[in-house]
Amino acid sequence: MKLRRRQFLHLAVGAAALSTVSGIARAQSYPTRPVRLVVASSPGGVHDVIARLWADQLKGTLGIIVIENRGGAGGTIGVNEVAHAQPDGYTLLLGSNSTHILQPLVGKRPGFDPIKDFDLVTIFAITSTAIAVHPSVPARTLRQLIEAAKAAPGKLSYAHGGVGSISNVAGEMFKQLAGGLDILPVPYRGMGPAQTDVIGGNVTMFVPNITGQVIGLHQGEKIRILAVNAASRHPSLPDIPTATEAGLPGMITQNFFGIFAPAGTPRAIMDRVNELTQAALADPEFQQRLNAGGFEPMSGFCPEQSRTFMHDEYLRWEQVIKSAGIKAE
Repeated sequence: MKLRRRQFLHLAVGAAALSTVSGIARAQSYPTRPVRLVVASSPGGVHDVIARLWADQLKGTLGIIVIENRGGAGGTIGVNEVAHAQPDGYTLLLGSNSTHILQPLVGKRPGFDPIKDFDLVTIFAITSTAIAVHPSVPARTLRQLIEAAKAAPGKLSYAHGGVGSISNVAGEMFKQLAGGLDILPVPYRGMGPAQTDVIGGNVTMFVPNITGQVIGLHQGEKIRILAVNAASRHPSLPDIPTATEAGLPGMITQNFFGIFAPAGTPRAIMDRVNELTQAALADPEFQQRLNAGGFEPMSGFCPEQSRTFMHDEYLRWEQVIKSAGIKAE
């Protein structure tokens, strides 16, 4: 799937044109019944956590929000369900890089078009990934880990949550930027079992999203985080350097999270949801809850800005995935 900026912007303009008189009228009374927020993964995962934080914060303004976990098939079951739902604002999706960029890029055939079948309401948070190892690994710095991998090709391994997952493509990006390291990828059906095997010492390392749980594992010395893959240090891990600071420029792998609606949803309804989301992001207590969960708030994103951001991420990950030769099984 080849997507270019003009396609993204054309679709954004098309979404804006949907602000019809009837759409505005519906938005003025919206919502009149519970809003369904689909999460394309099982309970407890990073998508589920951020979805529940958002829903809990907006329940006082948007009303009743019912979260439905629709995991399976790499997340494509839940995403496909929303793609073909009525575009009336009552079925929304908690989407991310994984659902709308990475899985389509690795060649999945989900039964939906991640761009044409959705209107992106807003991007409201990101989480960075980290390079983490089991405590038995003698490396105390990222540079030492890279040197160890070069000294013993094929000896180290990294766990990931499935082909095309953020943990997979971030791991391959690390190998590329570090000079083509020979580190064995070990796939799992989700990051839960992958993380369990790293904690148990069955796999050397992994590149997880920085969540509250991962931060706790590091603080409890169950894993050792060597670097944060972001432009700046994580507020909850101020003593951990970024990968760039640790000598690996360009190692920035972040997962964005946003609210998606079926294509054709009235623009006035999208604007209402975005308005309430922006108000939530201005609340210091909500910001603290996001930070405690490992998330960083992203405020001020309208649908057009969100789509441009997603487009830029698409182009960046497209290059990584092609270079690594990552393809769906």
